[in-house]
Amino acid sequence: MNWYEAIILGIVQGLTEFLPVSSSGHLELGKFIFGIDAESNFYFTLAVHGATVLSTIAVLWKDIVNLFRGLFRFTMNEETTYILKIFVSMIPVGIAGFFMKDIVENFFTGNMTILGIQFLVTALLLVFPYFIRSRERSISYSDAFIIGIAQAFAVLPAVSRSGATIATGLMLGNRKEEIARFSFLMVLIPVVGANFVEAISSDIVVDTTGFGVIVMGFIAAFISGYFACKWMITLVKNSKMIWFAIYCAIIGLVSILL
Repeated sequence: MNWYEAIILGIVQGLTEFLPVSSSGHLELGKFIFGIDAESNFYFTLAVHGATVLSTIAVLWKDIVNLFRGLFRFTMNEETTYILKIFVSMIPVGIAGFFMKDIVENFFTGNMTILGIQFLVTALLLVFPYFIRSRERSISYSDAFIIGIAQAFAVLPAVSRSGATIATGLMLGNRKEEIARFSFLMVLIPVVGANFVEAISSDIVVDTTGFGVIVMGFIAAFISGYFACKWMITLVKNSKMIWFAIYCAIIGLVSILL
């Protein structure tokens, strides 16, 4: 991987982590187009995922600080309840990660037909809320668990995590801005945990990606992720998800043709 490929893939990762079009699917597609071997660029993938975690924190830092302030009051207040809902949402993806890790890894093989089908599934998920009237209610514990199930399905490379969780929340009748923020906050611990486990358990011995290339990809992913996160919250409030459904359908068909 060279420096311009790193910048392009970093931008792709940052944008698609928050836009409902699947970052993992686009990374797989990008590596296929550039002819990049996934295993020889293992630490690059970890770096760009870490960058998008930091961009989430940069955008939502006030929300995160308020949640911790409420938590350390050691009372069952609004902030503590919200954090408990986040932990409830993490249960399904934790189970999927523990019991289905080997199965999921089989989907990260560069098979464009399977990738295309998953993009089409994402498109279908994004279409459903378009026909459902929002009830503008708060996220309940049961909602959090159902949204967590949607996140568990999004461990597949081209099923968008933000698309699946936001679409599920909208179908449940949750408030648009609240579900967007909840979707971005609920993924922080699972992504950090998954990256840590991958880093310490991986048997990757040789990584051909240079340190400078990794840094360029990290910076590109952080900057693009920062703006995409802010943009996505606005888009959900304005109910413009249908255009991403059309985009995913097109990308899915292109992937199958490839």
